[in-house]
Amino acid sequence: MEEEIRLEAEEKDIGQRVDKYLSLKMPEVSRSYFQKLLKEGKVYVKEKAVKANYKLQAGDMIHFQLPPDEEPDILPEDIPLDILYEDDYLLIVNKPKDMVVHPCPGHYTGTLVNGVLFHCQGNLSGINGVLRPGIVHRIDKDTTGALVVCKDDQTHRSLADQLARHSITRRYRAVVTGNLPEDSGTIEGPIGRHPQDRKKMAVNYKNGKDAVTHYRVLERLKNATYVECELETGRTHQIRVHFSHIGHPLLGDTVYGSAKNPYRLQGQALHAMVLGFWHPHFEKYVEFTAPLPEYFQKLLEKLRK
Repeated sequence: MEEEIRLEAEEKDIGQRVDKYLSLKMPEVSRSYFQKLLKEGKVYVKEKAVKANYKLQAGDMIHFQLPPDEEPDILPEDIPLDILYEDDYLLIVNKPKDMVVHPCPGHYTGTLVNGVLFHCQGNLSGINGVLRPGIVHRIDKDTTGALVVCKDDQTHRSLADQLARHSITRRYRAVVTGNLPEDSGTIEGPIGRHPQDRKKMAVNYKNGKDAVTHYRVLERLKNATYVECELETGRTHQIRVHFSHIGHPLLGDTVYGSAKNPYRLQGQALHAMVLGFWHPHFEKYVEFTAPLPEYFQKLLEKLRK
């Protein structure tokens, strides 16, 4: 059954093209899909079909139909996993570079979920549906490190609640460009969709959600700084966006930093090293460490020279 969407334009939307408005309002829907709807006359303002270049007025009611999501079958795959810890309720996986956490358009195979489905023989929490079974939190495709996967709904609910209360320990290691002026500090700035590029996030004071990153310098290197970061919140691309915002993007991050990549890194130098939480079944605090990956160690050696 199709879903009917109704949106109301506000004062701040006056003069904005309807195609841009829809893309910013609903970033989970592709821009090309909205272009198709508009071309076919299936987007209505004041009950009249409008074109992509229609400019909004305050109070305009925009409505259209969205087809139901077609969720593909996600199959278990025998993918080697680096498991740091496992019990009857959860497992901690050390995710490698170039691995997507859960299936999404363009990545329906080879993901961490495909591998975990095989390893756990399908015994995973179902709270997040067929595309994200057992997944409480994510890390980017090119970020390495510790990730928790839940085997049952009770464990999942407890960890999701801890995540919402910011009581889960998440410490990362990163190499940022340039020389940070302070030995430690806190970066605060709400994170939301980039106003011009919907594929990116940004510090967005108008539409962002609160985000806080604490950091301390571990080592000062040539034109770079090796830092430990602790997340108070967990927004999409938070560490990458925050350090870019203060003028020190992560080394290798060609999205939020320079397009040049002198060390030929595959994505940003970022590793989720420590993950700690209250184990809901054993009723005690547990903490796990994912060792620095080889590429990260080699990068530090190069920078020290």
